[in-house]
Amino acid sequence: MQNANLQKATFGAGCFWGVEAAFRQVKGVTSTAVGYSGGHFDNPTYEDVCRGKTGHAEVVEVEYNPAIVSYNELLNVFWNKHNPTESNHQRPDVGYQYRSVIFFHTPEQELLAKASKEQLENSSRYHKNPIVTEIVPASQFYRAEEYHQQYLEKHGRASYRIG
Repeated sequence: MQNANLQKATFGAGCFWGVEAAFRQVKGVTSTAVGYSGGHFDNPTYEDVCRGKTGHAEVVEVEYNPAIVSYNELLNVFWNKHNPTESNHQRPDVGYQYRSVIFFHTPEQELLAKASKEQLENSSRYHKNPIVTEIVPASQFYRAEEYHQQYLEKHGRASYRIG
């Protein structure tokens, strides 16, 4: 039975493997799933998204208990997991599918995401480089193929803790 108090958050920050592993380490996160969101093509596969023609971003859908972890804490994990000044790429991954994006599920999430982005823009963290992260309404989430789920854990490469 699903807990009615759980909430969802969806983030894109480059390749979804490392982003998922980071969120799985946060106390209060009850589940994660990697997948695709923000595109214009139904039921995309990994190959479809990698071709760059579907408009989807690789994302992590996070289910969390707000009594244990706040949305702001999840935003901090998101901001710390990637470089939000890089447009359409993170490290070696290049393409629109690797963009920095927050898909908000509620008006409160939208306000908090925009406020955290503004705070980051006003800090000296990125030497006044613009934050290119999109903040958009959540759209259809398509779960990625099973071999992508918890990929780093399956390969013994997700041993760090956050939060």
